[in-house]
Amino acid sequence: MHTHPFDWLDEQAEARRRAGLLRTLTPRPAASPLMDLAGNDYLGLTRHPAVARAAADAALRWGAGSTGSRLVTGTTELHAELESELADFCGFEAALVLASGYAANLAAVTALTARPGTLVVSDAYNHASLIDGCRLSRARTAVVPHRDPRAAAKEFAVHGGPAVAVTDSVFSVDGDAADLPALARVCRAAGAGLLVDDAHGLGVLGEGGRGAAAAAGLAGDADVVVTATLSKSLGSQGGAVLGPARVIRHLVNTARTFIFDTALAPAAAGGALAALRLARTEPQRAARAREVARETARMLAGEGLQVCEPDAAVVSVRAPSPEAAVRWAADCRAAGLAVGCFRPPSVPDGVSRIRLTARADLTDAQLRTVVGTVAATAPRVR
Repeated sequence: MHTHPFDWLDEQAEARRRAGLLRTLTPRPAASPLMDLAGNDYLGLTRHPAVARAAADAALRWGAGSTGSRLVTGTTELHAELESELADFCGFEAALVLASGYAANLAAVTALTARPGTLVVSDAYNHASLIDGCRLSRARTAVVPHRDPRAAAKEFAVHGGPAVAVTDSVFSVDGDAADLPALARVCRAAGAGLLVDDAHGLGVLGEGGRGAAAAAGLAGDADVVVTATLSKSLGSQGGAVLGPARVIRHLVNTARTFIFDTALAPAAAGGALAALRLARTEPQRAARAREVARETARMLAGEGLQVCEPDAAVVSVRAPSPEAAVRWAADCRAAGLAVGCFRPPSVPDGVSRIRLTARADLTDAQLRTVVGTVAATAPRVR
């Protein structure tokens, strides 16, 4: 007798439940009573009146959707304007907007490794979208220890052919930053390109939030390409690739997640453009986000918690087990605070954490409330 072809799904779900790794969806209301340190609204712009109004106006003018891919009907004047201003703000020659940051990473990795024999050197803690890009590229990938440019240099040395190093600028689990100047030197010594995912750096790092490449003095360099998301500091949705104009032209002609995907909705483009302009005119937001992160980490460490030193706006606090992390996040929520919960397989080192994202619009009083809530609900290790 044949079993049902999907019975194995129930077995896997039960195994996840027993391991404390079962994930569920929890819809949030439009007006939540929770203080949100789980999302990635680093500059506090998602609900800014100018950003929300720009998104609404774009939908009313251009329609709810983009109606097609970028090469057919999906490129509006808003998309072109956003690309121009984003490239100028970050210091690059050109930019290309895609439907998500995930799609941007897939596009950049696969397009830049299309040359036969290319080696990809990837940091062990890179985001899943970079990892998937490496897999889809079919290029030989060497995964090197976290934040270790010397290990990258060794891989380049034994390869001796075309190569690209791929790294997050700020790693999403612990909030630590890559040593981009050192990695760039290693790449240049080997004649390799450098691809940086600046999802957690744009809007936070560099002068006025211009990003990690700008902070490292690499913005606009001919051998550097940056990807970013519009869904974090810019409070909207979508992704972008920034770099030399010839790289962007190559992506337009070869990147499958650009060519075959419906374009970013006009509302998202309009909102991101308004947020970008606010980031430019209010550079203090970037400095405040970094300040809030450092102070949060300092105060939590003072409560005896194991906190990673933040290089940008991500504050990571370690938990003794996956179950403890889930319970800790739930207890914070019950106390009025939303925090992130990171467990295997989302954490590359297998250590579970709760994660807080600093926001530029957080007041000192709110910061004290956050620290008090996290400390009061912390799991007690027996």
